[in-house]
Amino acid sequence: MKARRAIAIAGNMGTGKSSLVEFLSATYRAVPFYEPNEDNPYLPDFYADMKRWAFSSQMYFLSSKFRIHQELDQTKGVVIQDRTIYEDAQIFATALRNMRYIDDRDWQTYWNFYQTILNAINPPDLMIYLRCSMRTLRKRIRSRNREMEQDIPLAYLKRLECLYEDWFESYDRSDVLIIETDKIDYVNDLIHRLDVMEKIESFVTLS
Repeated sequence: MKARRAIAIAGNMGTGKSSLVEFLSATYRAVPFYEPNEDNPYLPDFYADMKRWAFSSQMYFLSSKFRIHQELDQTKGVVIQDRTIYEDAQIFATALRNMRYIDDRDWQTYWNFYQTILNAINPPDLMIYLRCSMRTLRKRIRSRNREMEQDIPLAYLKRLECLYEDWFESYDRSDVLIIETDKIDYVNDLIHRLDVMEKIESFVTLS
């Protein structure tokens, strides 16, 4: 019998990751592991001056996510993770690298650390990728009213979206499920909730 089942929720800001984590945690009595945004002491400075604080912020996220992965790997039962370490490196840090906010020397340090971490963690059993239109994404970001996110440039969000699509197209570490969150409301619609539950049922069964 497998002692642990891990489901990871991936997707751009505003796609509905935290809502899905809450729904699945409540439905299957799973242990949730959330994105450590509130704990990152560099984040306010990063949103104010991305180039100055990009490397520091991303290193904090990478080390924090490594700690979360280690805790997740040791937790029995069903676990649900809100955003993975793969996204930290291959989406967010890569975007900042491409924007020249992280220089060559810092990037090499970051990427070497990331590669070392990959050898020390287990991939999820299921990766759920959430997609939605840019219009919906921006509407959700505004409605949840997180002050630091309100001035994020549209070009940056679009850059993240392109990197997500490229990353997910080549992702092969686990089974995958794509949910178009423009078209499905697993928070309020019973039929949609049942549809999601049917698709992941085999991944939350410890056998």
